[in-house]
Amino acid sequence: MSHSAERHMIRLDHKPQFFSFRVAGLIFHNGYLLVNRSVADRYWALPGGRAEIGESSEETILREIGEELHVEARIDRLLWTAENFFRYGEYDAHELAFYYLLHLEADFPFHESEIVHRVVDGVEVEFRWLPATPSALRENDLRPTFIAQNIDRLPERYEHCIVREGVAQKHNLGTGHD
Repeated sequence: MSHSAERHMIRLDHKPQFFSFRVAGLIFHNGYLLVNRSVADRYWALPGGRAEIGESSEETILREIGEELHVEARIDRLLWTAENFFRYGEYDAHELAFYYLLHLEADFPFHESEIVHRVVDGVEVEFRWLPATPSALRENDLRPTFIAQNIDRLPERYEHCIVREGVAQKHNLGTGHD
């Protein structure tokens, strides 16, 4: 993608409807999963962000991790694609999302319960590690919820999910490409 061109996030705001194209990463360390949230939110999400026009999902996640964590990441594989439908404030949100398994190329702070990193990206975002178990991720309100349900059995080949407010319907349409 040419960085001299103007950058535009893939996001359509037609109140009360909202569409976005999000790419997120699963990063593990010693049985823990890295999560983040805006300090204004109560729920946690996976690190990542919105894709930009002209940018592949792989380029998006590597750019977002670099911007947010200040370390480079390497993509292991695509785990899930998902069409997520949910309420967000006053919006009926529709999100197309790609979830990649990532490895960080440098050390990143680790603590079992404390906030390990903060970044201001329009809003203040905090990062922490949560035990990578369905119960711990559910207790801490990781969204979308299908991630918690599947955290202990990551697919070998990517799966496609349609998710309506936490109710996942898997559609194994993808065969992956290894």
